[in-house]
Amino acid sequence: MSLASWFRWNEPPNRISQRTPTEMVVETLMMELSWQTKQAEKQQRERENEYRKIKTGVDYGWLVSYPKQSYDISPGERLQLEDMCTKIHPSYCGPVILRFRQLIAEYEPEAQEVSRLFRSVLQEAAEKIKEEEEAKKLARQWNTKNKTSLSLTTFKSRSRISPFISDIKTISEDVERGTQPTRRVWSMPEFRNAK
Repeated sequence: MSLASWFRWNEPPNRISQRTPTEMVVETLMMELSWQTKQAEKQQRERENEYRKIKTGVDYGWLVSYPKQSYDISPGERLQLEDMCTKIHPSYCGPVILRFRQLIAEYEPEAQEVSRLFRSVLQEAAEKIKEEEEAKKLARQWNTKNKTSLSLTTFKSRSRISPFISDIKTISEDVERGTQPTRRVWSMPEFRNAK
């Protein structure tokens, strides 16, 4: 027996992380948000440098050191965005990221505006998912309703019941033939035996 087996605490755990698809979607979307925020900050600094260079005519950009990331999303807003990300189905993760990147390229927002843009994309995707679920639910209801109604119509078409035509003679028919039929109220249909 080797001494290495005695010191298992020194080795990293061989545990495979079991993440749910929802956790993976949240992590992926939040990484995309932080990356886009960093990119927006970088573009904002570049625009400021260009403006300063044009205004002063001198480039002091080589002297300036920038912090790695000066803008950060508040913890409350981050929790709200993560909660919204949990409502996104894994199959919509890619289209959400593509739509978010498209809007970023279109509007070129500042770092503070990126999270609001991300929120709008998440809301749009959640509404689309909800509409598709309702459409699927209605389609399922329609299909089950049609199957049921078709089976009932085929059953009804096979069995025809005519309550006023009968080959069996009864006493009441003989009595009713001798009297004049009374007029019925307009809302009730009038049935006459035509023999």
